[in-house]
Amino acid sequence: MTIASRTVLITGTSSGFGEAAVHRFAAEGWNVIATMRNPSAAPAFPKNVLVMRLDVQDRSSAETAIAEGIAQFSAIDALVNNAGFGLHGFFETTPREKMLEQFEVNVFGLMDVTRAVLPLMRAQRHGVIVNVTSGAGVFGLPMISLYAASKFAVEGFSEALMHEVAPFGIAVKLVEPGGVRETRFGQRAGAEASGALDVADYAPLGERAAQVFAAISDSRSHGSSDEVADVIFAAATDGSKQLRYVATEGIKPWVEARRRDGEEAYIDMMRAAVGLGAL
Repeated sequence: MTIASRTVLITGTSSGFGEAAVHRFAAEGWNVIATMRNPSAAPAFPKNVLVMRLDVQDRSSAETAIAEGIAQFSAIDALVNNAGFGLHGFFETTPREKMLEQFEVNVFGLMDVTRAVLPLMRAQRHGVIVNVTSGAGVFGLPMISLYAASKFAVEGFSEALMHEVAPFGIAVKLVEPGGVRETRFGQRAGAEASGALDVADYAPLGERAAQVFAAISDSRSHGSSDEVADVIFAAATDGSKQLRYVATEGIKPWVEARRRDGEEAYIDMMRAAVGLGAL
């Protein structure tokens, strides 16, 4: 099968990494099923793009999008699970319903879309599943405990699933970006904030954490959505057994410290980064 005849389904394509990934795959001749919660707000996409409604909290919409994509393009060769949002706030003050929503979207929604496409890929005996996680799926920071928990869950799920589906010619990949400013991700994260700073005991740490997040986003090496889309495309097409791809330079020192240094050294470094050494 030539790349020009391949088809990818991407979730969360109304903006950010998802929108950029649509253009990246389409530019390489792929057929693209671009899905989002509200197709009426879809950006301008090339002609080889089919825009479909898919809300990861609505399993039937995933099944419909997959069925219509197959009807038009005959196959789905790659799935990019990009849809998600970040919940900011301290764990103690986060309402339980927001905790559930964080996992409904970032974990269970991703799993539902993956489950819906797996029978097709298994029958085809080929396919690639690219799950977009985050630096927060590698290291934890204050004020994103639930977001980090959801992304850690996707990392563990993906690593285990990789082994389950390998006998059927299906690959699983993880793309880990962080600190990209031009996406709308931060806007929703701010809107979803739980108001934790109303608890006076948490205020000093909250102020320090906000400075850390600002430094990550303001870094000259924070990357762009197009650069992340390039990594997503590479993960989907390189044919390697590589599982994890760090997509932005700015988070690489922390990722490398987490995976390379001893536990005590890593924790000391992270505590210093969020100013806990001064508390």
